[in-house]
Amino acid sequence: MREILRIVVAVVFILSGFVKAVDPKGFAFKLEEYFSPSVFNLPFLEKFSLALAIVIVAIEFLLGVMLLLKIRVRRALWILFAMCVFFAFLTFYSAYFNVVTDCGCFGDALKLTPWGSFTKDIILLLLIIILLRQYSRGTENGLKLHKSNFVKLITFSLSCVLLLIFIIGGVIGEPLIDFRDYKIGTDLNAVRKKIEENPAQYKVIYTLKNLKTGEEKAISQDDYISSNIWENEDWEIQSDKTEEKMVKEGFDSEIKQFRILNPEGEDITENILSAPKMFMVFSYRPEKLSPSKIQGLEKGMQNLKKKGYQIIAVSTDNDIFSNVPHGTMDATAIKTIGRSNPFILILEKGKIIFKHEARNYFNK
Repeated sequence: MREILRIVVAVVFILSGFVKAVDPKGFAFKLEEYFSPSVFNLPFLEKFSLALAIVIVAIEFLLGVMLLLKIRVRRALWILFAMCVFFAFLTFYSAYFNVVTDCGCFGDALKLTPWGSFTKDIILLLLIIILLRQYSRGTENGLKLHKSNFVKLITFSLSCVLLLIFIIGGVIGEPLIDFRDYKIGTDLNAVRKKIEENPAQYKVIYTLKNLKTGEEKAISQDDYISSNIWENEDWEIQSDKTEEKMVKEGFDSEIKQFRILNPEGEDITENILSAPKMFMVFSYRPEKLSPSKIQGLEKGMQNLKKKGYQIIAVSTDNDIFSNVPHGTMDATAIKTIGRSNPFILILEKGKIIFKHEARNYFNK
C-alpha cells in the first residue's frame, strides 16, 4: 500500500508540473491574478511572475520524478508537503472569497473549481502525511542517488532535459502541446454555435418566511406560482435571500470571449469568422512593441493582403496600429488564444489553421 501511495502522489505532481511546464506563460498569467490588487495586492511581484512560474513548475515536476524513482524520498516528501500547505491556503482563499475561479493547478489540460482545487490539495496533504509516517529515517539510506545507480541517474537527467525543452519552447513561443480551446484545427463557428445551443439553465429560488410562525423555506419560482402559495398572505418573500441556482450545466468554452470591435466600437466578429482567409496579428501588451516592430508587422500584413488574405491587427489599444485594418479585444481573451506578444492567427472561415509567435515571422 505504501508503494502504491508513493506512485500515486508522484504521478499527480509529475502530471501537474508537466502540463504547466508546457505552458509556463499561462501559469505566469495565473500568478499575476493572485498578485493583482483584487486578490493579494502584491503588484510588485507581477514582473517576476514568469520566473516564479518556472521555478514552481520545475520543483513540482522534479520532486515528483524523485518520488517516483525513490530518490531521497523523505526530503522530497517534506518539500512537497510545504508546497501543498502553501497551495491549500491559496485555493482556500480563492474559493472562500471567489477571487480566482481556476487555480491553474493542471494548466488548461484540466479545469478545477476553486473548492475542487482545495479538496485536491487536502487529499494530497493527507497522503503525504501518511507517506512521511511510513517512511522512517532509516528507510531512506538505500534510496539515495548513488553514482552506481545509472538507471536512476539517466532517467532523472532525461527528465530534466525534457522539462527544459518544454519550458524553453513555451517561453520563446507558443506551447509545444496546446491544451487550450484555441488549438489548431478548432472551428470557432462550430464551438460558438454549440455554446449558443447548449446554454446553462437556472432557476430562481425564493426564501419564504411565515409571518405567523417564523418558519422559513426555499421554493423555486415555478413552484411558487404553481402551488398558489403567493395567494397566502402569511408567507412573505425574503428578497435579500433570493438566488439563482444552476439546474443544468451548459456547454462552456473560452471561445465565448472571442469578440472583436472596430475603432468605432462596432462588433465585427462575424465578419472575421466568415472570411475565406483571415490573417490576424494579436498583441495583449501593445505598449511593449517597438515602432520598428509595428512597422514590420504592418508591412508584412500588407504583403499578405496582395496574396488574397483579409488582414486585421487586434490589440487592447486602437491607436497602436494605423496602417492596416485594426480592432480591439480584451487582454485576457487575447492571452487565452496565444501566449506570445505578438502572435499570429490564421483562420479559414472561422477554423484555426495556423498559430505562431510573430517574432521574425515575416523574415522567413
